[in-house]
Amino acid sequence: MKFSKQALLKLKNKNKRLKPSKYKILKRDSLRGKIKGTSERPRLSVYRSNENIYAQIIDDTIAQTLVSCSTLDRTIKVQISNGRTCEASRIMGEKLAELSLKKNITKIVFDRGPYLYHGRVKALADGARAGGLQF
Repeated sequence: MKFSKQALLKLKNKNKRLKPSKYKILKRDSLRGKIKGTSERPRLSVYRSNENIYAQIIDDTIAQTLVSCSTLDRTIKVQISNGRTCEASRIMGEKLAELSLKKNITKIVFDRGPYLYHGRVKALADGARAGGLQF
């Protein structure tokens, strides 16, 4: 069953039961409409799973990933015990900043996706700021 964005908002406001994935898509799309990556300020997109965290820097004008990093990378995996901690996210943010500075990317736009700016997502952002990226 397909719903429009307006219908989803109405159903959400009326406390009707929809699948959580529908709410996740609605939340992501409402944020994504405001955030666009350009060649001057690409977008840092975050995906967080139960086990790991992934991030990539995207230029939306040409629809191309410029830099990507995750807790599964060998250089990061050696430093951490598992990818579920805030410490692992902070280390990954610093590594992502290091890789982006090599490609002369200093200013970015942060796209947290459907996730709250809290916990591992916040730790990744703090690590990227510590590494030299400007949000």
